[in-house]
Amino acid sequence: METRSLGKSGLRVSAVGVGCNNFGMGIDEAGTKAVVNKALDLGITLFDTADVYGGSGNSEIFLGKALGTKRKDIVLATKFGMKMGEGWQLRGGGSRDYIMRAVEASLRRLGTDYIDLYQIHQPDTGTPVEETMRALDDVVRQGKVRYIGHSNFAGWQTADAAWTARTRNLTAFVSAQNRYSLLTRDIEKELVPACENHGVSILPYFPLESGLLTGKYKHGQKPTEGTRWSTWSQFAPGYAAQFFSDEKFAQVGKLQSLCDKYGHTMLDMAVGWLLSKGYVASVIAGATRPEQLEQNVKAAAWRPGAEEAGKIDEITALPKSLF
Repeated sequence: METRSLGKSGLRVSAVGVGCNNFGMGIDEAGTKAVVNKALDLGITLFDTADVYGGSGNSEIFLGKALGTKRKDIVLATKFGMKMGEGWQLRGGGSRDYIMRAVEASLRRLGTDYIDLYQIHQPDTGTPVEETMRALDDVVRQGKVRYIGHSNFAGWQTADAAWTARTRNLTAFVSAQNRYSLLTRDIEKELVPACENHGVSILPYFPLESGLLTGKYKHGQKPTEGTRWSTWSQFAPGYAAQFFSDEKFAQVGKLQSLCDKYGHTMLDMAVGWLLSKGYVASVIAGATRPEQLEQNVKAAAWRPGAEEAGKIDEITALPKSLF
């Protein structure tokens, strides 16, 4: 398994990571253990969860139990800052008070005494970034956290945080976790340049567009019961439209034609294209079955040639007028 440095740090992560949002929600404790064991067998070292995943912290609990004595062999990443527990409304998710409570709770659920990568899940515009970063610097100095990252930040927020860390002599963010895929490339406008300038690696989430880039969904066909498209279409049609719109299906059709021409799968393209970007450290994809991990790892070995990369850009790149 290829490994890559996370930002300007000494921490290295596997090029394929496991998104643990299904643990405790999509799969039970036994299913979690099967996925984790397969990931370890494949050489995957990055496991990414959050305190809100699985409902009431179940993802962290299930992951901690599944890792057991293998905890020391992996990079354990979790997040904080979204609504979690009573009293949340009294303190911002990026406040010192919240962070000190949240880190202890995550450590307890994960069954560990340190977190490798601790990420703020979303910007807290009601709390000064210096307060957030001083609190995170403290938990790093205390040994409870090794490195810190952010999620869902804009480019200017990334730059502001980097400036704050540099001028206040605080621990700096080394990663940015944002939605990024072949079909969702808006972060290339501002976030990517900011991350490259400040030595921050990107960890894409929704790299497979909730299954759309695996090729399992066909335009005009009713989605299989129990799939994300089926569930979201029933209970969150507006959210489903973000992934399964006519426009995106049209783009997928064109991308599939490229896959057919150059002799590889859509999954190869989805994962390999992301890993062709030097600023991407690891592609984090969720899994509910061990065989999905095998497919992701296989796809990570592929890279687009210059000609095909240019054709991909013709289909999915943002218009130059937006830059």
